[in-house]
Amino acid sequence: MSAVLEALQQRLGHRFQRPELLARALTHRSYGADHNERLEFLGDAVLSLAVSSLLYERYAGSDEGDLTRVRAHLVREESLHKLALAMGLPAVLKMSDGEARGGGAQRPSILADAVEAVLGAAYIDAGYDAALAIVRRLLGETITTATSAGDFAKDAKTALQEWLQARRIAVPSYRIVATRGQAHAQTFEVECAVPALDVAELGEGRSRRTAEQEAASRLLDRLTAERGKS
Repeated sequence: MSAVLEALQQRLGHRFQRPELLARALTHRSYGADHNERLEFLGDAVLSLAVSSLLYERYAGSDEGDLTRVRAHLVREESLHKLALAMGLPAVLKMSDGEARGGGAQRPSILADAVEAVLGAAYIDAGYDAALAIVRRLLGETITTATSAGDFAKDAKTALQEWLQARRIAVPSYRIVATRGQAHAQTFEVECAVPALDVAELGEGRSRRTAEQEAASRLLDRLTAERGKS
């Protein structure tokens, strides 16, 4: 196994008994028939259960609504994209030359899928406890350092709207800029704009909602950096 895959296993805290599962998890469908989409399907469910378990442990006093919002925040594409970058996945993904030239190794949707596929592979390789341990290693600090579940409760669109309303600025507009891929596996690119401030940001996701959230998050980060939180 290559040094980069060895390093990835160290970050995960899990050594694969069946290395071929890890290799498949890191293979995009553009590379060949033995790709990661089935592992992604499984990993999505494993991730949801693992995060739910960790939240249940950490926030004993929180109600179902808050826990659901926190989970949605932690498993959304933007969060998984950040995890993928921290895990070094762009360097180990296998994809076609055309996909690579198009920036596929940095595309949030592809990287988020790969995180889920890795978890699916770990589940098959060593069971749920192994997958849970990986999620705890990757997300545990984020979960335990929050003072309450409410720290995660607002999604990016809500937070952006409240930031604008507090300054008497009209709410943002959203529009689809592009749609790529086949009908069953589309990727949406959405623009979030605030005409009154003449600013806009783009977001990408496997659904329009996910793309809108990413665009809103980027625009809010930009506005708070440029204009401050006050």
